[in-house]
Amino acid sequence: MSLRSAVVGAGVVSKRHLTGLDRNPRTDLVAICDLDEGRANEKALEHGIKAYTDLGEMLAEANLDWLHVCTPVATHVPLAIQAIEAGVPVLIEKPVAETVEEVEELAAAARDAGVTASVVHNHVFNPVMRKVRERLADGQLGDVRGVDLMYTGSTAPDTPNRGAWAFDLLGGEFEEGLPHSLSLALRIGGYPRDRDEVTAQTALAGEYEAAFGYDGAQVGYVTDDDVIVNATVLSGTVPVRVLYVHGTEATLVADEVSQTLVTLDRDYKGSTVGRALNNVDQAVDRMSGTVENALSLLKRARDDGWEQEAETNSMFYQFDREIDALLTGGDPATPIEEAKWTIALMEAIRDSVDAEAPAAVAEVSQD
Repeated sequence: MSLRSAVVGAGVVSKRHLTGLDRNPRTDLVAICDLDEGRANEKALEHGIKAYTDLGEMLAEANLDWLHVCTPVATHVPLAIQAIEAGVPVLIEKPVAETVEEVEELAAAARDAGVTASVVHNHVFNPVMRKVRERLADGQLGDVRGVDLMYTGSTAPDTPNRGAWAFDLLGGEFEEGLPHSLSLALRIGGYPRDRDEVTAQTALAGEYEAAFGYDGAQVGYVTDDDVIVNATVLSGTVPVRVLYVHGTEATLVADEVSQTLVTLDRDYKGSTVGRALNNVDQAVDRMSGTVENALSLLKRARDDGWEQEAETNSMFYQFDREIDALLTGGDPATPIEEAKWTIALMEAIRDSVDAEAPAAVAEVSQD
């Protein structure tokens, strides 16, 4: 079965969605909708599909099985609910919403209509993060005690990336990208046991013409299983994106930049030999991971089919997992609960911004 699919929103991020839906053998891309008729027509011509400027009209005419919502964040929930009430499952770009209340409204609409709603948290599906999740499922680390994520080199608040709408966020483009890191912490570490116990700190290290509230953030919490989870996200630095998962039997070190995984399962501090073995073990794991990645890229160069591309492209991989769920009636690849907790962590971060921040910024944070 091929799912008749469409995209609402013809901005920057829509390109990846349109390309993925166009190439995927299990989807039939049929339409694009945008309030800007020129942009909608441009994308429609590029992909040989029909352009709309009214979502209601597209939902009524296109006989859709799946809709991707790629509009500014403030419009995500109302547009998604419009599709859901028309019986069309949705995949929504991150951040899914501005507030937890909006996510709960979305979840209720999907539940009442019996329609699937999911969110793009594609970094969870990077090859190295899939390996981490496999190791956790196999119990190779023993009992997990802590998760630490260092995610630097994020987009600066004033970078014109997704569009001018992002500059209305308290953290600008930096805030728009926070779900990448926060969803990783949640998926690997688990959800907070209590929202009121989540701690957050922010800093504004850069100088910007606009009145942003922060360009660096740290958030921490404890799960029901007593796992301590911490995430530090910074802009204005060299990209270093490393996840540590600490278990009673071993620690995993997942490097998202190099897509390599290191396993530390010895007591390296006991002797000079142990310290040397620490270096050897890390070097061996990184080298084997590098070789595996190189072979994967070589295989993709020889076979440019969808399956090979989806193995290395995290967004396309998530598309396939979402399609599996739609076709089998299974759970979506990104649970709405994860999306809700992502926004809850973002709200904690926004709430921690210095109370002396400019009045204009404080107003944005409450919208």
